[in-house]
Amino acid sequence: MSLDRVEASDHEDPIDHDELLTVAEVAAQWRVSKMTVYRLVRDGKLPALRVGRSFRVFQRDAREHVRLHTFPDRLA
Repeated sequence: MSLDRVEASDHEDPIDHDELLTVAEVAAQWRVSKMTVYRLVRDGKLPALRVGRSFRVFQRDAREHVRLHTFPDRLA
């Protein structure tokens, strides 16, 4: 009887490839205050995970929020 080795890549979760950012990191990238990011999270406009007493935001969600809330004439 042979046991096949299962590679880690066979069971990778897509979430594993997306970096989690702190509220401070999102605020620094966007050049806004941490309170602005907290407000977006609280209002449900920016998805976030609660980790202990803090929040983490997936980088893809931060990028998507910016993409959806950027005026078209500024994209060029």
